[in-house]
Parts: sequence; structure tokens; C-alpha cells
Amino acid sequence: MRKLAVIEFVTLDGVMQSLGSPDEDREGGFEYGGWSAPYGDEVLGRVAGEGLAATAAYLFGRKTYEKMAAHWPHEPDTNPIAAHLNATPKYVVTKTLTRVEWAGSHMLGGDAVASVTDLKQQGDGAIAVLGSGVLVQTLIEHGLVDEYRVFVHPLLLGTGKRLFRETPRPIPLRLTGCTPTTTGVLLLSYEPEPR
Repeated sequence: MRKLAVIEFVTLDGVMQSLGSPDEDREGGFEYGGWSAPYGDEVLGRVAGEGLAATAAYLFGRKTYEKMAAHWPHEPDTNPIAAHLNATPKYVVTKTLTRVEWAGSHMLGGDAVASVTDLKQQGDGAIAVLGSGVLVQTLIEHGLVDEYRVFVHPLLLGTGKRLFRETPRPIPLRLTGCTPTTTGVLLLSYEPEPR
């Protein structure tokens, strides 16, 4: 069975909203978009590259998919992130989309839990979830996450959508990796403890 890894950039207070650009996600009146920009460095780039090499498929919720599909197909393949995203199979959990146009994209309709469970049983290599906060909550609730890769930034925003919300029960995790960057970001990896 393939591993499913949730990969998220968060602030120290857990905010995941609109990390990339000021207008990425203003839902709820969020005004701090683009907060992750000052924190990039060689360490972060190297770890991101290693993550790309281990990823055989991407899984998105509808909102994140639409934002990604509007941006990445227009980036040149000289950008290694664009090259990987554009060439790798992408799956979107949706009840509202009727088609997907980003090359290599597939819709997972119906029951999200059943669809993702089936996806994990097909093929080889890791499935990476980027962003997709609502979907991530469902995956956590149903025990479908095999690894959390959380890039914790030294920043408190005090407002915004958070990665970890209410869970139906405690979920003990085991630290499997911790790498600091030169800008103070901690690259943390966790796996859920067996139940």
C-alpha cells in the first residue's frame, strides 16, 4: 500500500492559509498572504527536492487544486517544482467539478474516504497532499495519513486557517525527522503511532 504524506507550511501558531502570495486565499478577510516568502533557503530547497523525488502522485482538495491548476501549468519546466507537478499524476477530491484540465489530473468523486483508500492501494510511490486543509481534516479523522511533513515557520499570525483542528480522538505521533533551516524554519516529520 502506498504511503500518504501530508506536506504543509505552517506558522508557529499553526496557520496554513495563503503562504504563497498576498491574494492566494483571502477567505475570512485574511490579510497576511505570502507570509512564507522571507524564509526560503538552501536547506528548504534541498529538502523540497528530496520530497519531489519521493512523490509519485499528488492529492488535492478542490480549492487547492483550482489554485494550483491556475498557476503551475504556466510555469516553465526549468522550475523543478513546476516540472514535477506538471508531469506527475494529480488526483482531486471533488463533488462539484465536472472536469479537470491540468495535464495528468483525475477526479475522485463520491465518498472521499473510499476513493483515497482505493488510491493508496494502486501503484507504487508516495502520495503527497499539499495544502487542502478541508481534505486533510477528513484524512486525519479516518486514519489515512501515514506521514506528516510540517515546515514550521518562526512567525505568529494570530488569525487564519489552521492545519490541525479538532480531532475525534488523540493521535499520538512519532518524530522521524527534524531539520532546522538557516532562517529558523523547522522541517519536522512525524508518523502516527500504530493503533
